[in-house]
Amino acid sequence: MADRTAPNCHLRLEWVYGYRGHQCRNNLYYTAAKEIVYFVAGVGVVYNTREHKQKFYLGHNDDIISLALHPERVLVATGQVGKEPYICVWDSYTLQTVSILKDVHTHGIACLAFDLEGQCLVSVGLDSKNTICVWDWRRGKVLAAAPGHTDRIFDISWDLYQPSKLVSCGVKHIKFWSLCGNALTPKRGVFGKTGDLQTILCLACAKDEVTYSGALNGDIYVWKGINLMRTVQGAHGSGIFSMNVCEEGFATGGRDGCVRLWDLNFKPITVIDLRETDQGYKGLSVRSVCWRGDHILVGTQDSEIFEVVVHDRTKPFLIMQGHCEGELWALAVHPTKPLAMTGSDDRSVRIWSLIDHALIARCNMEEPIRCAAVSTDGIHLALGMKDGSFTVLRVRDMTEVVHIKDRKEAIHELKYSPDGAHLAVGSNDNSVDIYGVVQRYKKVGECIGSNSFITHMDWSTDSKYLQTNDGSSRRLFYRMPSGKEVTNREELKLVQWASWTCVLGPEVNGIWPKYSDINDINSVDANFNNQVLVTADDYGLVKLLRYPCVKKGAKFKKYLGHSAHITNARWSHDYQWVITIGGADHSVFQWKFVPERKSKEAVHLAAQETLADSNSEESDSDQSDVPEMDSEIEQETQLTYRRQVYKEDLPQLKEQCKEKHRATAMKKRERAPGSGVKLHFIHGYRGYDCRSNLFYTQTGEIVYHVAAIGVVYNRQQNTQRFYMGHDDDILCLAIHPMKDFVATGQVGRDSSIHIWDTETLKPMSVLRGFHQLGVCALDFSVDGKRLASVGLDDNHTIVLWDWRKGEKLSAMRGSKDKIFVVKINPYLPDKLITAGVKHMKFWHKAGGGLIGRKGNMGKTETMMCAVYGWSEEMVFSGTCTGDICIWRDMFLMKTVKAHDGPVFSVHALEKGFVTGGKDGIVALWDDTFERCLKTYAIKRAVLAPGSKGLLLEDNPSIRAISLGHGHILVGTKNGEILEVDKSGPITLLVQGHMEGEVWGLATHPHLPLCATVSDDKTLRIWDLSPSHCMLAVRKLRKGGRCCCFSPDGKALAVGLNDGSFLIVNADTLEDLVSFHHRKDIISDIRFSPGSGKYLAVASGDTFVDIYNVMSSKRVGVCKGCLNYITHLDWDKRGKLLQVNTGAKEQFFFEAPRGKRQTIPATEVEKIDWSTWTCVLGTSVEGIWPLINEVTEVTAACLSNDRKVLATGDDLGYVKLFKYPVKGKYAKFKRYVAHSTHVTNVRWTHDDSLLVTVGGSDTCLMIWAHEPEGHREFKQCDSEESDIESEDDGGYDSDVTRENEINYTIKALSSNMRPMTGVKPHLQLKEPSVDERQGVVRGSRPPVSRALPQPEKLQTNNVGKKKRPIEDLVLELVFGYRGNDCRNNVHYLNEGADIIYHTASIGIVLNLTTSCQSFYVEHSDEILCLTINQTPKFPNVVATGQVGDTGDMSATSPSIHVWDAMTKQTLSVLRCFHSGGVCSISFSATGKLLLSVGLDPEHTVTIWKWQEGAKVASRIGHTQRIFVAEFRPDSDTHFVSVGIKHVRFWTLAGRALLSKKGVLSSVEDARMQTMLSVAFGANNLTFTGTISGDVCVWKEHILVRIVAKAHTGPVFTMYTTLRDGLIVTGGKERPSKEGGALKLWDQELKRCRAFRLETGQIIDCVRSVCRGKGKILVGTRNAEIIEVGEKNAACNILVNGHMDGPIWGLGTHPSRDVFLSAAEDGTVRLWDIPEKKMLNKVNLGHPARTISYSPEGDMVAIGMKNGEFIILLVASLKIWGKKRDRRTPIQDIRFSPNSCYLAVGSTESAVDFYDLTLGPQLNRINCCRDIPSFVMQMDFSADSAYIQISTGAYKRLVYEVPSGKQVTEQAHIDRITWATWTSVLGDEVIGIWSRNTDKADVTCACVSHSGLNIVTGDDFGMVKLFDFPCPEKFAKHKRFLGHSAHLTNVRFTNGDRFVVSAGGDDRSLFVWRCVHAPH
Repeated sequence: MADRTAPNCHLRLEWVYGYRGHQCRNNLYYTAAKEIVYFVAGVGVVYNTREHKQKFYLGHNDDIISLALHPERVLVATGQVGKEPYICVWDSYTLQTVSILKDVHTHGIACLAFDLEGQCLVSVGLDSKNTICVWDWRRGKVLAAAPGHTDRIFDISWDLYQPSKLVSCGVKHIKFWSLCGNALTPKRGVFGKTGDLQTILCLACAKDEVTYSGALNGDIYVWKGINLMRTVQGAHGSGIFSMNVCEEGFATGGRDGCVRLWDLNFKPITVIDLRETDQGYKGLSVRSVCWRGDHILVGTQDSEIFEVVVHDRTKPFLIMQGHCEGELWALAVHPTKPLAMTGSDDRSVRIWSLIDHALIARCNMEEPIRCAAVSTDGIHLALGMKDGSFTVLRVRDMTEVVHIKDRKEAIHELKYSPDGAHLAVGSNDNSVDIYGVVQRYKKVGECIGSNSFITHMDWSTDSKYLQTNDGSSRRLFYRMPSGKEVTNREELKLVQWASWTCVLGPEVNGIWPKYSDINDINSVDANFNNQVLVTADDYGLVKLLRYPCVKKGAKFKKYLGHSAHITNARWSHDYQWVITIGGADHSVFQWKFVPERKSKEAVHLAAQETLADSNSEESDSDQSDVPEMDSEIEQETQLTYRRQVYKEDLPQLKEQCKEKHRATAMKKRERAPGSGVKLHFIHGYRGYDCRSNLFYTQTGEIVYHVAAIGVVYNRQQNTQRFYMGHDDDILCLAIHPMKDFVATGQVGRDSSIHIWDTETLKPMSVLRGFHQLGVCALDFSVDGKRLASVGLDDNHTIVLWDWRKGEKLSAMRGSKDKIFVVKINPYLPDKLITAGVKHMKFWHKAGGGLIGRKGNMGKTETMMCAVYGWSEEMVFSGTCTGDICIWRDMFLMKTVKAHDGPVFSVHALEKGFVTGGKDGIVALWDDTFERCLKTYAIKRAVLAPGSKGLLLEDNPSIRAISLGHGHILVGTKNGEILEVDKSGPITLLVQGHMEGEVWGLATHPHLPLCATVSDDKTLRIWDLSPSHCMLAVRKLRKGGRCCCFSPDGKALAVGLNDGSFLIVNADTLEDLVSFHHRKDIISDIRFSPGSGKYLAVASGDTFVDIYNVMSSKRVGVCKGCLNYITHLDWDKRGKLLQVNTGAKEQFFFEAPRGKRQTIPATEVEKIDWSTWTCVLGTSVEGIWPLINEVTEVTAACLSNDRKVLATGDDLGYVKLFKYPVKGKYAKFKRYVAHSTHVTNVRWTHDDSLLVTVGGSDTCLMIWAHEPEGHREFKQCDSEESDIESEDDGGYDSDVTRENEINYTIKALSSNMRPMTGVKPHLQLKEPSVDERQGVVRGSRPPVSRALPQPEKLQTNNVGKKKRPIEDLVLELVFGYRGNDCRNNVHYLNEGADIIYHTASIGIVLNLTTSCQSFYVEHSDEILCLTINQTPKFPNVVATGQVGDTGDMSATSPSIHVWDAMTKQTLSVLRCFHSGGVCSISFSATGKLLLSVGLDPEHTVTIWKWQEGAKVASRIGHTQRIFVAEFRPDSDTHFVSVGIKHVRFWTLAGRALLSKKGVLSSVEDARMQTMLSVAFGANNLTFTGTISGDVCVWKEHILVRIVAKAHTGPVFTMYTTLRDGLIVTGGKERPSKEGGALKLWDQELKRCRAFRLETGQIIDCVRSVCRGKGKILVGTRNAEIIEVGEKNAACNILVNGHMDGPIWGLGTHPSRDVFLSAAEDGTVRLWDIPEKKMLNKVNLGHPARTISYSPEGDMVAIGMKNGEFIILLVASLKIWGKKRDRRTPIQDIRFSPNSCYLAVGSTESAVDFYDLTLGPQLNRINCCRDIPSFVMQMDFSADSAYIQISTGAYKRLVYEVPSGKQVTEQAHIDRITWATWTSVLGDEVIGIWSRNTDKADVTCACVSHSGLNIVTGDDFGMVKLFDFPCPEKFAKHKRFLGHSAHLTNVRFTNGDRFVVSAGGDDRSLFVWRCVHAPH
């Protein structure tokens, strides 16, 4: 029989011809060893020019497209293309991988760059966002990532002179990035007027923030900062592709074929035009340059590499050549010399010397070449062309012999006959033409049997036959030279083929995979001498197979290197080499053939060869000599552990269901029961599908797992303790080397690993986020710091963790086959092994990846276990055939037979090993596995008397072994745990059922016993008393589903799966009687109560049979059920049966006949039932959960005192309800321990214990029942019910507003006013009068008779030289964000300063000087602020802002951490909290920061803010979280509060674990909406509620309620760290006793109230902070007040408008004061020099506009209700008021001569009032025909005209006071205006920007000097322009700080200040004007 293994010989890559110059740039460098590094196809090449040698890096699996050299010039980073591309960092000297960076980019990696130190690497992806990513490459960790640009990025570079700065460039852009925290923030380069906006191709950074960049047009652009400083015109003739910087200066290379050298100041040194040199040619284009000393490397578009010596620059050396762009298909080898000929679509044919590794001849043809052949004498070279012609050349001098064109389609294959007489030419015209060589290539025959294009041909040795393959996979034969088809296959039997290059035929069947019909193998060539075959395919693989290979799916060796299609492969004439050519990568690879005899030496070959010879993965499918798989292993391999529903899905499912059930939630629901249960003991151990999961702990206890529980068993006391952190089946367990911690991995959609302490049973760390479906193997490193884990996903991903930090160090796909074990090398923690189905792999860590190699073992065996031996290279593994394999490094040294059947467990000792196998024997070995020292057989005979049970069978399969404390611990497949004494006796410690579901459960009527029956075909009796053991067991012939004791406890009935049942003696388990009347499962069986006269037997085929026990006869059958029967109950009298079916029907039958009864629901409740195990009916309707589509309640049992109903369901929950459970969705207590289905639950006879069985987890769990009043028990294992009650403690408008607020993102904001019409910059201009009359502009006489054009604006500083304003500086801000933010006012510097925020700025206010300083780095509104209270971080502040989606771009929400004194940004954290960050808090050490998002999931995230690293993140709650705060003494515990929610969180590693607050311990406590949190000693937590109560919690359990701490919601609480006193603030009416501010003692027992003297009816405190003797208070009314603790004196520090927008703004004509009028109904007077509010007037209605009279003695105010008021400034008395309109007044103005008042309203009208007539204010006229509402009005200087801007984007002018419209433009142009506040008009068209499609310029004001105009817009920007600005899109300066929507802006007198008013932010900003110098 043919050998079915892979061939023993192999290939070694020897040379690659080519260099990738196309589509890549900057990819050619000198290494430190003066070698040249570059790449081609998927190979990194290191080329030593002096020795003419190449070395290869083969770690990629697709085309490499980017390369960067580390600053030390030894390490290289390369990036590839692909669906999941990765970056490799490798050593150019050893060619070993140092690090793999993966899992971020998609599509490919376009650019790479190292920073100056070489610590960080930046990469740019090819995805649609061109993601930029910064790596800590040694650790494989992402430091920051951000979307790069919408278009392609071509180059990226670190600024080598400034840390954390980068520059990227690409299509039409250049961006300057700064890295801070985890945020990459870009600034776009400003091209300005200096240069055209164009594509930048390359860049280099110099010092002093100068950047040089090469542009597409050949110019060099020089940048300073982000501005274009100058350009070097025409540096190159066209695009500059590459720029390289070295000590001497810069080198640039361009498309014009020139290389230019520049000095460090970018002055030209020299130019080298490669097109003009000897080797040059037209069209040469430079893609890469590298300048080092006097050598320059140049890479070209056409795959050449030149080396230029600077002083001899006219003679460049050509050191590498390859084919140019275009597919490469043609390959031929010379018949007698070591030459290869290739021809390509670049129209060149080239001859390569395989010995010299050089190009020796090249000839350009007219057409693209598709195939080649050399005649047998080596004289002629035939080339087939793409156009259907072929050419024959003389090899000697490349001269043409003939050129023949007989076909139209491409020639794809041609071959000379072995006798040299004929040439066969196969074309895509489906035919082969035969030409006679000697007749000057005359056509002599034609083969036309194919109906598809010809792909391959071979001649027979006698030149009489030709075989062909075609595109339709047909193989045909022809007689030669006539071309007649051979149809009789007989005559071909003896034909010998001269060559074999066909892909079809029996000899090469094996090249095709077994079940696939894909046509993707392009080329084959057989080496008859060595009987090997080489194939080339579309996936870039070169494979070696045996020849012939007759059976499909043959074994092979595969070699990577080519990236995609390999078009051809040929052996050289003497079979020394294989030549392969790549289609797309147009490179030629030369492989050395290493025949078999040498493969012994191959052991010592370079490491890289073993890498290439990666003894193929796919080819393991069907070796004939693999032994039959063991049944146990077969079963285990097929387990997938998939779930229909994972526990992780429940919250979402609940939410979906809640919507449906809002109504039921309103009803009062039944409370949870007072009593609870606590897990007491578990019978069971998971041995049937897990191995090595049983250990001794430090203290000699035993740790193992079963179901979802980690068990710590004390064998002295026979007690168990439980780790209950998992929520689904645990599959593996590993113990820390110190034997105190344990790691367990579970099943789950995103399955988690918990590392927990066996003493405290607390989780130390939880690892999530990498394994899907489940975790199947774990191992700690010998120092205990690392943990390796393997997932159950299809690739069996391996992850290496730093488990304490919860950080993933490395990850990699493990294998397609299941992995059973992972082990970390105890000597070298960077190495590990995995073993599993048909493989053993040896791994080592490389950065974020792992590199694995298969063990070389000849035939592949399945490994079940493995350990490291006494040195780092020794490994011992146990196989499925019972052998122990001994490995050294990756090589199998020998095997030892150890067991009959698989070796499941092996354990290393100090001096030897212990093994256990399926044969039930434990064997002790010496340290080399030479001798077996001792064996122990696990047999019943040697069971010691103290055993806690019975062995089911002798020699059970051993699955786990562990040693310690003088004993051997053994776990068996049957679920037993045994302790073997070294001297021989065996003690059974714990046991459970074997594999199979456990359903049957019955408790004894008066003894502490229970019986179980399972699918494992056993019936067992268990002792429930403290001895906890199995008393008896009996094997059954079939599995069973149910059992029941008779009322006297003497008999036990058991129902079996085949429809039979038996009754046995309850003591001896011997048969009394058996029946077999049914075919389907017996699902329930019950004795009637009392004497037990009848037995009811329910079966799956819908009947209940009733038997008379005494006479053993069937006496009745209950019929009428439509579905299988699930539950049965008798009534007390033994007359009535209640039945439930699988279709959720409830039936009643009468015994003994079985007649069906109909009983109304009301009566059912009155019936006295003997037991209640049913799940249907009104008395239990509340047990069905919200999400009943996915879960069934499978079992129920009512306690004997009828108070508590226990249920079990499909999700593994055991729940307790208060009976009767009426009304839907009752409240319950819930316990998780079973993993999936709980199949049955039963109370013992005295209700002291609850017993439950789990289906597939094979467990019997015993729970202790703890009655009510039993207070000490912890409720930690019970969770509250699903639906919260709707009443949440009341309603409060402030809370509701805060909860429902939607923050607008500035960048996305839209119009504030309801505008209509066309925007000004889009309106078509009307022609002027002159233009209409045909006067050409500029043709007027130079001296005009007309009057000079008047000033646009009356200016008041006549005589002085007018100075324009250059800049605005923020001087003052009036405002504080109190109305929807909280806890945002703090003391700094021992109370000398305070810090708070408004709009998008943080404000630090010095209390002595009342000077403000500002932090202005936020791009949008700040929502939260906190300070770091650790002395180590003085004055460190964190602020969080709103944002758009969390895509890490510049508009994403972010947190800034900054120094309050220097305003220096310390870190920026971009986060995924889409919407914004609503709460932040520093941890006790100050190193961690906690943030909460406004996203729909209300995500909670923890950051290491200094590094910008996210530590952990988790969905917080379905509804709004208001505050989350760290406990002041902790870095791991914090509390979050929100809408009907309080949660207590723990950070474990990288995981966040949370517990809901438990209320049931306080009578009638309800979950209310919680608003604030504070902390006390001994784990006390205080939360303030919406109703004014404060809840006091101990850990997570409510202990008391401080009722009505405030009368309204408690919005804020503050814990003083120095003395523990607590300050609370709430909403309250000031009274004698109460106040909105209270100071409490540490326990919240006594308090003192303070009154805030604000004059408000209700005080509402939003923020409190306590300093030395002072309390700082922020209120809802935007005041910040300081309250003295001793004297209770209040000092208001900050005032602001409490509701916005602030619409009205009026500046005083002569003093630096101004007025503001807002929506909150107040008008306030502000003093700029004094920095404070002087006065405020409450108007009682929202105000809209305000204006001073020209003298400043009167003020006019326009109201929202249409009324307007005139006040006298001196007395603040009302001078007059009037209401002529019903809609808001938009603007109000005094005329400059003080005669008239103009009032503009939303009713599209302007009314005029004559003030000279006194205060009765009669309207004298109004302006009509205004197209929309009035926005702004301005009087002319002479008070004769008024201009009005309207909501339709139209500006109109009217006469005053007649109200007539002025339409003539020439007339309007002559008016001089007193003021200008209009946003419309030709004079200001330039203030409208391009991106105002949604948003508008809302307000404007021209300076008193008439030289500047300042505007405000919907984006929240203040902009400064020159006035007038008639050109569109005028230049301006912009000033940020406001939130969206500015409402008004004004200059103060003398243009000293600009005041801007905010809409959304209710703040007033005062900017100081900086005037230009004279």
